[in-house]
Amino acid sequence: MSLHPALQPYADAWTHSIEAISELVQHLVEGEWNRRTPCPGWSVRDVVSHVIGLDCEMLGDPRPIHSLPRDLYHVTTEHQRYMEMQVDVRRHHTAPEMTSELEYTVIRRNRQLRNESRQPDAVVRGPLGREITLEESMRRHAFDVWVHEQDLRAALGVPGNWDSPGALVARDVLLDALPEVVAERAGAPRSSAVVVDVHGPVEFLRTVRVDIRGRGTVETAPALGPAATLTLDWETYVLLACGRVKPAAVADRVKQEGDLDLTAAILREFAVTL
Repeated sequence: MSLHPALQPYADAWTHSIEAISELVQHLVEGEWNRRTPCPGWSVRDVVSHVIGLDCEMLGDPRPIHSLPRDLYHVTTEHQRYMEMQVDVRRHHTAPEMTSELEYTVIRRNRQLRNESRQPDAVVRGPLGREITLEESMRRHAFDVWVHEQDLRAALGVPGNWDSPGALVARDVLLDALPEVVAERAGAPRSSAVVVDVHGPVEFLRTVRVDIRGRGTVETAPALGPAATLTLDWETYVLLACGRVKPAAVADRVKQEGDLDLTAAILREFAVTL
């Protein structure tokens, strides 16, 4: 294995999630592919199409030449249009076509990972042509595939893997977004602290400190007298942060303490991805 040690956790997380996805959809009948998932606007087929498309782009395959319909209500931004292309081009594929393409793509990606010798800081092409490092690309990809594994599990009624390698990658990705959520979007007061206490299969307690200039940082040390505290379970944290539910729908699963206006503002801005 030539993969750099810094990249191995992301390869392991992707492998774990993609194998789970393959197992989940392997024996679905045609109707089950049309089940609605928590991912806005997407069915089981759409989510799997997206995952296939993500991996095809990781492989360097050319993007499909395809015109999107004008009536896709969930597509409102350029980023969503970009992501929808790989989905819509497969919307009429049959179940055997979907599973065979997924299997073939996984084989190709496994081969790519076995032969990957680039350094983590190598520059690669990301979504919308943005240049990012290989490490960030693999990290985001592991996160995306795990989140979509959870979308499929929710749609198919097969919960699991909330503490898998992909879940730990997701924890780190979502924690990186907390300072922007708390300090910039929610407008937490300067020189204040907000505590987020998460329990369940993945547990952590983090303090977001907002400095005198209004910039936020995440710390592991608990805060004395925080401006606000949010306590919730890991699944709810993921659903909120990934835009799968609205705060009102899970209000009974989130304990809010301190400045309730601030906690409400944080929850309104909690979604960092769709």
